[in-house]
Amino acid sequence: MTTVLRGGITLVAVALLSACAASGSTAETTRPTATAAPAAAAYSFRGFVNASAPVHVAAPPNKRGWVYVVEQAGRIRIVVNGRYRSRPFLDIRRLVRSGGEQGLLSVAFHPRFAQNRRFFVNYTDVNGNTRVVEYRSNAAGTQALTRTRKQWLFVAQPYPNHNGGQLAFGPDGRLYVGMGDGGSGGDPQNRAQSLGTLLGKLVRLNVAVARPRPQIAALGVRNPWRFSFDRANGDLYLADVGQGSWEEIDYVPRARVTELANYGWDAYEGRARFESKEPNSRGRLVFPVHVYGRGEGCSVTGGFVYRGSAVPAARGRYFFGDYCTGNIWSLVVTNGEARGLRREGVRIRGLSSFGEDARGELYATSLEGRVYRLVR
Repeated sequence: MTTVLRGGITLVAVALLSACAASGSTAETTRPTATAAPAAAAYSFRGFVNASAPVHVAAPPNKRGWVYVVEQAGRIRIVVNGRYRSRPFLDIRRLVRSGGEQGLLSVAFHPRFAQNRRFFVNYTDVNGNTRVVEYRSNAAGTQALTRTRKQWLFVAQPYPNHNGGQLAFGPDGRLYVGMGDGGSGGDPQNRAQSLGTLLGKLVRLNVAVARPRPQIAALGVRNPWRFSFDRANGDLYLADVGQGSWEEIDYVPRARVTELANYGWDAYEGRARFESKEPNSRGRLVFPVHVYGRGEGCSVTGGFVYRGSAVPAARGRYFFGDYCTGNIWSLVVTNGEARGLRREGVRIRGLSSFGEDARGELYATSLEGRVYRLVR
């Protein structure tokens, strides 16, 4: 079913079934199920390169041994075999408002980058609004051609926080964009549950056509700072930053990624009631597979299912962490349930993001100026 909403937003549903956390109170009536104590750590992270406030790491599928490091101020630099190239890949600092939850927030390379050289960035502009923009690179993939700039999405931001910021290509070939609820605390304008705005949504763009309507893939998110698709099977993992009590990890199997989902905010925070209202019925209500409270951290940083060289691919584990405490955990989702929660053997202060290279090796970034690589 396809429905066109006001403002040119398109809502797509195949089947309809039933950065830092802001302060605020909760109207909690349901507490989440207790989680078993984490198992012993098996992985750690080792320093890889220094960077200026790094917030993301990525690489095109054809660039093995290369890592593209996104710096919050508006620059992307390339690391080849552990050393930076002398020139930045992209420098748009003059276009970016940086600081707090704003800045150049992520990069996504087209799955056919080797042929078309297309890549996409998400940033907050000098007025604090969200822009998703495409550039193309030179044939070597070493330099962005800034004159090729094309804007795919513009969203006005009412507040300077909860900008979301993640870009990722899904298993359907669409570009997914994480949009926070607009900011402030408690979603005062009820944007996350409203289908008349892109704020508080997971948005889908068909970048294979010239002028696509943005499609709402999911509603009911507060600040989906980081989400990812499992490179082996296309399952979606989304980490939503909580308000005052609960941080959450949401999961949707590939077979249901194209359905309209509702992650519950601000009727729910995690699995707990936040406001005494019912969520929008236009979407399958999805509860988190894992939550943690303020004893473990205050701002979840989503990661990836790791299937790199340190573990057999069939035994991939989802890694995520917390910006406030630097804790890092991993777990496995089996039949829609999180199992085998494990706290890993490292804390990273200022943990801002995770990222993958072309081989599926996992990296973590710290706003304190360091990029790390997963080791066993």
